[in-house]
Amino acid sequence: MGKIKFDLVECKLSTNANASCNIAQMDDWDDLRYFLAIARNGTVTAAAAKLGVNHSTVSRRIQAFEKKHAVRLFERIPSGYEITQSGENIYQKAIEIEQRAQDIERQLFGQDNRLQGKVVVTAPNMVLNDLVMPQLPVFRERYPGIDLIFQTTADLKNMAAREADIAIRLTPQPPESLVGRQVAHLSQGIYASKSYWTRNNKIHDVILWNDEVTTPSWVENYFANARIALRTDSVSTMVAAIKAGLGIAVMPSVVAEMHQDIYRLNLKLPPATWGVWVLSHVDLRSTARIRVCREFLVDILLQNKDLFEGLNSRYYESESLSNL
Repeated sequence: MGKIKFDLVECKLSTNANASCNIAQMDDWDDLRYFLAIARNGTVTAAAAKLGVNHSTVSRRIQAFEKKHAVRLFERIPSGYEITQSGENIYQKAIEIEQRAQDIERQLFGQDNRLQGKVVVTAPNMVLNDLVMPQLPVFRERYPGIDLIFQTTADLKNMAAREADIAIRLTPQPPESLVGRQVAHLSQGIYASKSYWTRNNKIHDVILWNDEVTTPSWVENYFANARIALRTDSVSTMVAAIKAGLGIAVMPSVVAEMHQDIYRLNLKLPPATWGVWVLSHVDLRSTARIRVCREFLVDILLQNKDLFEGLNSRYYESESLSNL
């Protein structure tokens, strides 16, 4: 982002009567950006990772900022950086400036009519690898000037800060600050491998998510005497566990049915309230390269709507199911 100047009102940096400053006509807001990164993350290393710079750059910039205004914004402690009262006094003002800078950047970017430049897309790993990648060569041939950057982290991205330009999200309701469309409902089912059922287990094993602290209703309804085989917070680990025959699990249909050796059990679950959304920030809806990329992704997901909604599920029938 280019240089952006801000006029700041006078702000006290400490409780000392003589310790005040007027950070007026800053050349840009980079100093405050480094300040906020440390304040939010607690260590120089974490702040550097968030900013995409090296450790020494963050340390050097914050020291120069403190020296420039003759104030100590952080105490250096063994576990990291602890914000001082002086830092607390400017923290909210720094957040306001950050929001203003982000607003300006989005407004400028929203008017960009070029079909070239960077577009950051965040989406589940499975959606990108299995659905988007096979069709990506067509997009690259059509729009060679667009530089796509894919992020598959499970963390939610701050789209107001343009940590991502487009998000494919599996959610019951997207944030109000984002615009887009729901392309499908998200079906879920109870799944197991054929090898698991052929063992004809008398006591069933279930695979649960880490955050399921109480017994899920589907276990109580169909597998009341089940044992917990394992817990996980990873979709890929759950798929691997099912394929290995470790037990039964509830999964989104689109994930389970990518694998030929996983079968859906003919057991009903309450309808899922989640949907598949393609989203971007409202300020970016007219940006040319965001628009064509968003349309490309929507088209791919619509082609796979039946997969998301579990309309072509492979069901496994066995005598053991009839006794549930």
